Amino acid sequence: MQSILFQVVEFILFIIRWLPTLMFVYFLMSWFPGARESKIGQFLARIFEPILEPFRRIIPPIGMFDISSLVAYIIFQYAMRVLTNLIQVYVIPMLF
Repeated sequence: MQSILFQVVEFILFIIRWLPTLMFVYFLMSWFPGARESKIGQFLARIFEPILEPFRRIIPPIGMFDISSLVAYIIFQYAMRVLTNLIQVYVIPMLF
């Protein structure tokens, strides 16, 4: 039973570690015409647009640049690191 829980926690950590990278890929897709309309772009939009929307309401674009995405990325990456550390410090030791 513990090994199944450990594998679930490891899978969650894997997802958490890859989310900032996927967010960065989503940002890069805006530079290529039609990339966000692809299936991958639509999938990433369903994941990241709810996260980005509050930042876009608070931080308006400066000229052509959407600074809110950069701020969201930095905060998101920091939050993922904190969450990863909390899981490694508190959850994984409880499984053993």
